[in-house]
Amino acid sequence: MGLKTMNKFIGSLLVLSAMFCLILRADQPKTDDVIVDQVRIKLTSDPIVKGGTIEVNSQQGIVTLTGPVGTKKQKDRAASIAKKVKGVKQVQNDIVVQKTQNQ
Repeated sequence: MGLKTMNKFIGSLLVLSAMFCLILRADQPKTDDVIVDQVRIKLTSDPIVKGGTIEVNSQQGIVTLTGPVGTKKQKDRAASIAKKVKGVKQVQNDIVVQKTQNQ
């Protein structure tokens, strides 16, 4: 085998090894810290929830949402978003709807 062929072969092996590691890692269960981070990111980026006041905790994939929001729609939407995050087994929605003076 020539040097160029050997380099291509080694490069291909490295790429395949990296892909294999990613595939194996994707099947691993998410840690609670990762779940909390993912839920927070999704809540914060949602235009309805605007997740700034919502606290997120997770224990063994069971997510608990707490804190105040302005509407029931925000509360329900937050739970719906959390349920869609990979690794979440259950959502306990303890968010409280607080009426503002304008409502």
